[in-house]
Amino acid sequence: MGGDACSAIERVLAIMAALRDPETGCPWDRVQDFRSIAPHTIEEAYEVADAIEAGDLDGLRDELGDLLLQVVYHARMAEEEGRFDFTAVAEALAEKLIRRHPHVFGDTAADSAAERERIWEGEKAAERARKGEADASALAGVTRGLPALSRALKLQRRAARIGFDWPDASGPRAKIDEELAELDAVGDDGAAREAELGDLLFSVVNLARHLDLDPETALRRANDRFERRFRTLEGELQRAGEIAGDVDLDRLEVHWRAAKERTRGQG
Repeated sequence: MGGDACSAIERVLAIMAALRDPETGCPWDRVQDFRSIAPHTIEEAYEVADAIEAGDLDGLRDELGDLLLQVVYHARMAEEEGRFDFTAVAEALAEKLIRRHPHVFGDTAADSAAERERIWEGEKAAERARKGEADASALAGVTRGLPALSRALKLQRRAARIGFDWPDASGPRAKIDEELAELDAVGDDGAAREAELGDLLFSVVNLARHLDLDPETALRRANDRFERRFRTLEGELQRAGEIAGDVDLDRLEVHWRAAKERTRGQG
């Protein structure tokens, strides 16, 4: 399957140190900082998700390497500033995993995934308290850097833990109709229209949660379907000798229905 993990990590760390060497390193790597690397870190996480979605395990191996590079990069820059190094990151992770799994490494019992999640969140809250973080809200710790759909889902899950939730999917489904009516009622007020649209999207996320669906995944797959169908539509137009900009909407709809039929069953 592979060589020695410690040796491989040590090699990667040595390569990164060489890339960052102020005299002999790579000109691009030497000038990077935490802020300039952060967008690459986010991008690599999405590429990992894409490889998983595509079922591409060879690609996943490569993308996980790219994501590991981001950890190595940030740790190296922190080491250069005398703050922490890769070993400290790994040790902190190991300690956190043990601390947040007392049902595995301690005497606490957890007979279900839900109970495990309760323990995990309880340990996270205890960690925030030990750090002196004063925010006692059930929503504390939900980062603003998440994609909006994912953050909405996480906020809703946190609120649900203290009972602020509908008992079933009929509640959020009715709320969608209510929010659509409110969106229709605001007229041309741009700010109000944006607010009502936001509430509508938030309600859709709530419905997804009650249906045990991840809205980020659902929308990503919908994007993929649209792209696949639109590209097929373009092919249909080309085969018919038609130019997209010169075809009226009714004709485009005919091609769109044909494209949906041709791509049926492709996800």
